[in-house]
Order: sequence, then C-alpha cells, then structure tokens
Amino acid sequence: MNETSYDDILRILDEAALADILKDFKPKVALVLGSGLGGLMKSAKETGSVAYEDVSGMPVSTVSGHAGRFRFGYIENVPFVLMDGRVHIYEGYSAAQTVLPIRLMKLMGADTLVLTNASGGINMDAGDFMVIKDHISFFVPSPLIGKNDEAFGARFPDMSNVYDKALTELIYGKAKELGIKAKKGVYAQLTGPNYETPSEIRALKLLGADAVGMSTATEAMVGAHMGMKVCGVSLITNKAADPNLNHKEVIASGAENAKKMASLIESIIKEL
Repeated sequence: MNETSYDDILRILDEAALADILKDFKPKVALVLGSGLGGLMKSAKETGSVAYEDVSGMPVSTVSGHAGRFRFGYIENVPFVLMDGRVHIYEGYSAAQTVLPIRLMKLMGADTLVLTNASGGINMDAGDFMVIKDHISFFVPSPLIGKNDEAFGARFPDMSNVYDKALTELIYGKAKELGIKAKKGVYAQLTGPNYETPSEIRALKLLGADAVGMSTATEAMVGAHMGMKVCGVSLITNKAADPNLNHKEVIASGAENAKKMASLIESIIKEL
C-alpha cells in the first residue's frame, strides 16, 4: 500500500475495532512515542486501545520498545490518541506506509501532532531533551511521493515552517519550568537500521544537524501537509557514532527518562 486515499482511510476508520471507540470520542491531540517511551502517559485517563494488527491495512511494529497499538483517553479535559510505538522505513515499509497512522489520527479529528523519539546526539549530550525546531529529511524518501489526494493537502506543500513556532516555544518553556535540560535543535532522519559512521556524523554536523534518528521527519512532513500543528521532542539517549552503542541501551535510556518526557508532554497538552 504505497498510496492511501482520503476515502481509503475513512473506510479504515469505519472498521469495528476503531469505530466502536470513535463513535463517542474525537481526539484533539495525536501523539507518537519513540523507542523506550512506551510507559509514557500512564497517569492519563485512558478510555481504550486498539492493536495495529487489528486494523486492516495498518503496518505493524516489529521492533523491541514499540508496543504497536493506538491508545485513547484524556489528559485533564483534552482528548488524545497516542501511538504506543511507531513503524519505520527500515522495517521494510515504504515511507508512505510509515505515515499512514498520522493520516488516520488526523481523520479521527486530531489537529495537533506531538512527536517524540529517541535519537543520537551530534551537538547534544546523552540525557538532553531537544525541542525540534527544524529537520533534514533528504536522506529518506518523501512520504508524499505518488498520487496526491487534494483532500489531504496541496501537491507541492510548503515546508518552511513544519514545526509550529508557538508550540516549540511552549515545549521549551515548560521544560525549563520542570527543570528538564532542554535545547532547541535540528533533527536529521536517516533510514537505518544501521547506526551512523563517524564520517556520516561529521557530514551531518556540517549540514547543521544537532541530532539524528530513524523516524519523525517523515511524520512531521505529512502532518504539515494535512494542516496539523506539529511539534517534536527528541530524547538524546547517546552520542552519535558511539562504538559501544546498542538498541538495548537506547531502550534503557528511554525508560529511564520516560517520567520526564511524560511530565513534559502532559504539561504541554494541558495548555492546548
């Protein structure tokens, strides 16, 4: 499924697994959780969940640290839909397939997209939180390649302001209030699944990237294409091109900082 039209997604939303929840529920905020952050939002009032495998045509998470389900609920009075685990290009999916969940959440009713990820630091240190102010995405295929459905957005969408400036400032300010070490920076997405070589990290630094990962930019592009307000936060789990790096350590670092991420995201949503 490299192309999914507006009508195709409406049919997916009519399936029983989602329709039963959505008949009395309309999310305002869509969230995506990165590696090791699956425990996020435990303090929220949840009203239901749906496994990706129970949604026809939905790509399924195959990576440790990504549960693979939609979760629905409220933070105070703000209704949300949350992706507990995302799907990636390196799992064998096309770029368009990896962003199908973003389109689904938009058509559920969400108008704000909050993206989180675990990433490698280039100009950031392990344990930092990086508020994404812009991204570099030309290392991965655009998720907008293929036939354009005007019901979603324009054929040639502007990407000069993908990350909403007001939301970016809100996240940065809330992090400071909570005592979380946060910086603003530029995120670069590569395909993975391999980590980067030292030479690749030096090249990314020259291009202006502050952190690197294997997701997020494509999701942000599709959110912007559909007119959503987009913001993003990276948890820096390690220094990029660390020869001792492994996925288990990324998951562990994410879990260790999940409470901080939860506090930050919840504080933001309460302001929406």
